[in-house]
Amino acid sequence: MASIIRSPAVAGRFYPGDAESLRLAIRELAGNHPLPATKQKVLAALSPHAGYVYSGGVAAETLGRVEVPETVILLGPNHTGKGAPVALSTATWNMPMGSVPVNRHFAQDLLEATDIIEEDELAHTYEHSLEVQIPFLQMVQPNLSIVPITISHVSYQILNELGLALAEVIKQNDSGNILIVASTDMTHYEPREAADKKDHYVLKKIADMDPNILYRSVIGHNISMCGIMPVTVALIAALELGATKTELVRYTDSGEISGDTKQVVGYAGVLIS
Repeated sequence: MASIIRSPAVAGRFYPGDAESLRLAIRELAGNHPLPATKQKVLAALSPHAGYVYSGGVAAETLGRVEVPETVILLGPNHTGKGAPVALSTATWNMPMGSVPVNRHFAQDLLEATDIIEEDELAHTYEHSLEVQIPFLQMVQPNLSIVPITISHVSYQILNELGLALAEVIKQNDSGNILIVASTDMTHYEPREAADKKDHYVLKKIADMDPNILYRSVIGHNISMCGIMPVTVALIAALELGATKTELVRYTDSGEISGDTKQVVGYAGVLIS
């Protein structure tokens, strides 16, 4: 694995570009929603990835409840269409609050476990869905390392193989000290009433914990949930690791900030344990 540096793609746009302002922004977002004194140990978390002004509160509340270990597997959609269909970055990620390395041992094990994943930086160069999660994780885990994977639109068979491979490698690498974070927004640019109905339909499917039905429901109903691929993989892996329940932390939409309820984007935070 070559030594490569990934520069931030959306610092200064989706979130503050300097460390001090970023820390302050996250503290303010977290302060709006009282967090439990004891962190929850979970297998996976689903967190949104819009600009912090819109979805940062949900992300802060969701990830703020979680005991964040030193290794976090980041799963996100590929919005740009660039690079491999399932792409693993092995670069060091430069961020405003400090550089974050990839857990190369885990990454290598994963590459050896399945040929679905390709080591590919192009898919990550301009992708924001994983980058925006990192500052929330850095705030509570100073020794953070990541395993960043983007997933384009692929078949359920591929997602299932990927999820099972991920679970197997997690088991081999001390499953108690690894967290999966799947990055997704919910319905895009629909009236609030329609978005709310579709999103709670999807959230019920997530709570039912059947990844195949979840995948088929979102695809079959043409629901514009951008992270259905990573969420499906996270649920498959979590079930293989013994998950038995989900918890909806919070749901909201962009209209709460913009005031525009005619075209909203939905945001949800979910914990799987």
